[in-house]
Amino acid sequence: MGDRWYVEVDRGVCIGSGMCVNHAPAGFTLDSARQSHPAAAETDASEPVLAAAEGCPVEAIAITLLGTGEAVFPPEE
Repeated sequence: MGDRWYVEVDRGVCIGSGMCVNHAPAGFTLDSARQSHPAAAETDASEPVLAAAEGCPVEAIAITLLGTGEAVFPPEE
């Protein structure tokens, strides 16, 4: 992919399903309250991280392009 992403998790929305960790175990962790956190806020673009965002049942994960802030997920309408 070649791009760099900024990954955020809205912990006010996160329900702790763990789907993000299942899709991208190197990209996300769950804390003791089962709230998701990106392993690194800035990361190389990757299919597993995108799959984690797309698979989040409450869309708590947002991905933007570093530098431009353009939405990767969820896509702007």
